[in-house]
Amino acid sequence: MKKILFALFIGLGTLAVQAQEIKWMTMDEALAAQKKKAKPIFMDVYTDWCGPCKMLDKNTFQDPAVAKYISENYYAVKFNAEGKSDITFKGKKYSNPGFVEGRKGRNAVHEFTVFLQVQGYPSMIVFDKKGNIENTIVGYHTPDQLFGALNKK
Repeated sequence: MKKILFALFIGLGTLAVQAQEIKWMTMDEALAAQKKKAKPIFMDVYTDWCGPCKMLDKNTFQDPAVAKYISENYYAVKFNAEGKSDITFKGKKYSNPGFVEGRKGRNAVHEFTVFLQVQGYPSMIVFDKKGNIENTIVGYHTPDQLFGALNKK
């Protein structure tokens, strides 16, 4: 009986943790969602080789309060600053023509990264309900630091 209760407890705990995860989407998905229901966009601009980006994922975005706040108040977008996905933003298509498949470490910078004027990784960009850039937050932030930066408007 104890084993069954323990398994049930672990199972429910796992579900609770999963419920707190941020539901990431692409920029195109967020822009389409924004047309149906106006809501700001929170974009995490990262690279595969960036240590502080990985720390942000592990320490900050996994924090239940952060996950809940971002999920409730924004469309959350994960954007690889050196990735190969195409993005159409305000009628212009952005791509990464220099992307090299299978390259380890740094890759070519995406045109949308240049448009956003990203100064370092990670960067978090907040777009208002109309898709205009409202705030750029550069660097690793703890949950408390991120809450402070998001509330500075």
